[in-house]
Amino acid sequence: MTSVGIVYHSGFGHTAALARAVGEGALTVPDTTARLVFAEDAARDPNGLDGYDALVLGCPTYMAGPSAPFKEFLDATSAIWLKQGWKDKLAAGFTNSGGYSGDKLSTLTQLMLFAMQHGMVWVGLGLPDGGGSGSAPPDSLNRLGGYAGAMAKSDTDLGLEGIPDSDLATAAALGRRVAVCAQRWQRVPEGVAQ
Repeated sequence: MTSVGIVYHSGFGHTAALARAVGEGALTVPDTTARLVFAEDAARDPNGLDGYDALVLGCPTYMAGPSAPFKEFLDATSAIWLKQGWKDKLAAGFTNSGGYSGDKLSTLTQLMLFAMQHGMVWVGLGLPDGGGSGSAPPDSLNRLGGYAGAMAKSDTDLGLEGIPDSDLATAAALGRRVAVCAQRWQRVPEGVAQ
């Protein structure tokens, strides 16, 4: 059984909707479990994430980076980092903001670098740019052209209805890809002969 942990912070519910979509996508892969974990809870006990085969990290982009509660979780993992306790675990990420750009790539880059420092293996979105041509419909997967992870634009004045279905489907595609990759990726504990 493959296990995917989705660690997220959501300020107004948009990122929570994306986290649920990531989990639903992961669950489409047979023999996979997926669990949503609040970043605030993970910050109190980051070792509770040790048993997952993959961690998908999600937060809103605030002021060109991860939200403060999510950054608190990242910082709380320093003891795990010191021992390289998550080395070779798979990782991926997603984010959203109110603008088309909104500096979402900056957030995904920070999440990716966090994973690299932990010795984790980053799984990108794996989808072509869905909005790269004038003939691309606005409901295309990966309409914002993210490669490092799933990006969403949340129309903040419309509440949760402001998240396009295509962005939720893109988040689900990320969850599905992570679960498939986790099943292919066999973590061998250090010191065990291959």
